[in-house]
Amino acid sequence: MGAQPSPGGDELRALAYLRRLGARPFGHQEPPMPEPAPRPVTPTRIIPAGAPLPARPPEPGEAPPWRTPPPPPPPVVPPAPPPSDPWPAAPPPGPIQVHVTVDLAPPAEPEPEPRLWERLWERLVTWRMIVAILAALTPWAGGHSPVGLWSRTVHDARTEAGILAAYVIAGVAVTAAWALDRRTGRALPRCLLVTASLGAFGVLHWYDPVQFLTGVPR
Repeated sequence: MGAQPSPGGDELRALAYLRRLGARPFGHQEPPMPEPAPRPVTPTRIIPAGAPLPARPPEPGEAPPWRTPPPPPPPVVPPAPPPSDPWPAAPPPGPIQVHVTVDLAPPAEPEPEPRLWERLWERLVTWRMIVAILAALTPWAGGHSPVGLWSRTVHDARTEAGILAAYVIAGVAVTAAWALDRRTGRALPRCLLVTASLGAFGVLHWYDPVQFLTGVPR
């Protein structure tokens, strides 16, 4: 038969090597390459029947006149305003005025407090005290002064009522006269206070401290 036997494995291997090297041996021909299948045509626009065709083709870089323009962009919605502040804005600060007062005069020094004897002098040496002392020391009561009469009275109380009773009488008289003078502040209570104070010396005796300490009468 005129049919040729199919090539063996060695022959096929040799043909593959020769095909890679680009050599074509004599008496052998490569099988024809299959032709590529035609690409399908995809229409970009289907013009309906009865519609007029465009007058010209589009220029390079020009959009075709039959292309549907893109829809307009949606309108831009302005953003919502921020919520208003419930508190009113503070007014802008006004100008700041600084006044500096310089006193060139030195500060007045405080007056020193009066001393103890000055306070006593101011309190005792008054017209009321002077009148009370003169009335208590002047011998106008039968040739004796009120101070002398009261001094003799408390001295006689030592011998008649006792030493302790005499001291009690003199102390009570001084206390009562001082309370009356402090309450009224008049000349007559001040005269009684001077009389009771100075006349109380009549109850004193130099031996009284010894008797109070030892209890031995003289």
